This record gives sequence, C-alpha cells and structure tokens, in this order.
Amino acid sequence: MAAAPASRTGLILAVNAGSSSLKVSLYRLSSETESPVNLLLTSSISSISTPNPTFSFSTESHPTGKNVKDAETADIKDHASAFAYFLDYLEREANIDREQIVHVCHRIVHGGDYYKPVIITDDTYHHIERLTDLAPLHNGPALSVIEACLESLKHANAIAYFDTAFHHHIPKHIWSYAIDPKIAQDKGLRKYGFHGLSYAFILRTVSQYLKKDEAQTNLIVLHLGSGASVCAIRGGTSLDTSMGLTPVEGLPGATRSGAIDPTLIFHYTHRAGHITHEKTGARNVDITEAETILNKKSGWRALVGTTDFAEVTRQRATNPNAELAFNIFTDRLISFVGAYFTKLGGQVDALVFSGGIGERSVELRREVVERTTCLGFKLDDGKNEAVAGEEGEVVQIGGGEGEKGRKVLVCRTDEQFEMARSCALEEKF
Repeated sequence: MAAAPASRTGLILAVNAGSSSLKVSLYRLSSETESPVNLLLTSSISSISTPNPTFSFSTESHPTGKNVKDAETADIKDHASAFAYFLDYLEREANIDREQIVHVCHRIVHGGDYYKPVIITDDTYHHIERLTDLAPLHNGPALSVIEACLESLKHANAIAYFDTAFHHHIPKHIWSYAIDPKIAQDKGLRKYGFHGLSYAFILRTVSQYLKKDEAQTNLIVLHLGSGASVCAIRGGTSLDTSMGLTPVEGLPGATRSGAIDPTLIFHYTHRAGHITHEKTGARNVDITEAETILNKKSGWRALVGTTDFAEVTRQRATNPNAELAFNIFTDRLISFVGAYFTKLGGQVDALVFSGGIGERSVELRREVVERTTCLGFKLDDGKNEAVAGEEGEVVQIGGGEGEKGRKVLVCRTDEQFEMARSCALEEKF
C-alpha cells in the first residue's frame, strides 16, 4: 500500500463505518474556499451484523440516480461487502464511474498518537490495526472498509481521519489517569476523547453563527446519539471531554454503560476477563466478556429493550424502566454541563445540542436546559419544539438575542462533510 498521486479535480468519498453500519457521502471538489466541496449523494447501510441489512441511497445535487430507503438486501454480509454493494449501485444506478473518485476519507474512531489525518500506507494501516485493542468495536469495521477501498479504488488516495485528533490539546492533568506513569506511557493508557470530527464541524459552524473567531469561542457541546459525549471547548480547542481511553467512559448510550465503578464488572460476572464467543462487529481482535457487556449489553437496551431513544421517551409514561433510562441520561448530562461550566469559569458562549438525539429530542433538550437555568441557560419552548421545521445548520432555541447573552443552540453536525472539506483544503492530499 503506497500513497497514490491524485488530481485536484474529481470526487471525494467520505466513509463512516460504525460497528454495524456504514454511511457514505460523495462530494465534488470545487474551487471555492468557503465551500470547497459540493454534496452529490449519500448512502447508508444499517444492521450489517444482522440477517436483514438495509440499504438507502439518496441523490442531492446529482441529476441521475435511483433513490431507495431501507431496502433489505441479502447481498450484504459484512462491512466489506457493504462497501462493494455501494460502489456497484453507484455505477449502475447513478452512472458514476468509480474511476472519478480521487480521494476516500475514512473516519477512524481511535487514532492513538496520530493527531493529523494521514494517507493510508502499510505503516499507517498497521498503526490503526494495533489500536483495535482500544476501540475493538470501531477500528475493526473501519479496517475492513479500508481494505475493500484499497482493493476497489487503487487509483485513489485513502486518507484516515481520527476522532481523537480534536482532543490533542487537552491538558496533561486532565488526560492523565492516577496510575503508574510508566505503565500508562508504555501502554498508551490516557484519556483520548472521541467524536472529534463532529466537534470540529460544530466549533467552526457555531463560531460563524456567533460571528466570532474560533480562537475566541467557548462552548459546551453535547454530541448525543447512540454513542454520546460532552466536550468543553475553550478558545477554540478541547479543554475536556467525557469519553476517555475508550468510548465507554462518560455518558451511557444505546448499548454502552457509560462511567461505572471499575470493579462493578467483576461483581456482574466472574468471567469478565474471558474471551467472549459471541459474534461482534470486531475484526481480527479478541473481545473480552467485560467489553461485550459494557459496549453491547448495557445502556437503554439493557434497561428498556430498545436502542431507539425516541422509543425510550415514548414509553416514559407507562414503563418505569424507560423513565429510569431517560432520567439516568439527563442526570449524567447535567453533571457534565455543570462541571464544564465551572472549568470554563462561566465564560460560555453557548450550550450546543447535536447528534441524532440532540438534534431531534425536544423532551431531552427541555429537561437539560430547565435543570441548568441556574447557570444562566434559558429555553424558548416554542423554538425548541419547532427545530425540525427550521432550515440551516444552526438553530437557536434559547438564550440572549443578538450578540449578547449565553445562547442555547442546536447544530446539525456532519462528520462526512468535515472530512471532505478538510481533504479539499489540504494541499498535501
């Protein structure tokens, strides 16, 4: 695997591999600095690890293409076949030759000590492969897609973008754990933080909305989805974030436990350190029973039996466990908002909701803001309920008007766009 030369004109493919999903966006390079890429189409494959994966394909500004939504297909068995299915569909239904693709951007959850995007070569590939121990349910699927990409798109640059990179500037006393320093250094045991591509997009987009330089912007950002985290941004850089060595730390999620007493898992099961025999989304890596429980058998799936937070919210009135799951999530969120407000010395330009839940859950936003009014956050109920009907990347749902006052915002994040934009602006690619 060597870095292939690529044209400054052509198409950019942005690929986001989840543990059982694959999201792809295709962009055309443009000559505009403010908008260096234009979205052509999007595709998503869900439930890859189940017998009935579904495929969606939607054209945006591309004139041809057969749109489908949640179509079941038996041709997808894993992440590699999902990527191959997308490429075949792209050529067959949208009449786009894969040879037009000159860059493929891959979202990699764990980058370890990589703090900038890199072209994937033998060395960088094996570096990512070694990090599967720290993100076994995320880096594995990404590597499968990378292999498929290198095989199918030999002419294009494959570029890795790391979710951990945004948090590179977190102070040492925040990223360090109170353990033997030599062991910590030798094994890379520290807080890394995740969702960095999303936070980079939000910082840039919200600072523009606030008409402030990024370097002068202070935010508390809630990236809330099946995986959820909070980030304190001071002067345009990450000061602290809720996820740690792995994405398990911090907030609970659809299937993750979030922060727990580290000895709980040994009381939960005496087989915590044993290798699990269950099928997971991992690739070429051994998963312990503890990792399976904390990553896949916890969160609101364990409490309510669903990974859909909208369903959790709907069941609150009739299901005590749904009410419990909702309250646990909001309680942990409020704890981080309060802590980060203090770390920022009260100098906060905005509280920002993002991610699938943050962008869609009227009830969660209301609960969080109402319980942080003591910090100066204020909700406009009408604007909060009307977010879905509002256009634009940023919607204000509370706080001061004009340039004054601490704002409450919803930001529609886009990790694929962030990768494609960065790729288009980076001369080395």
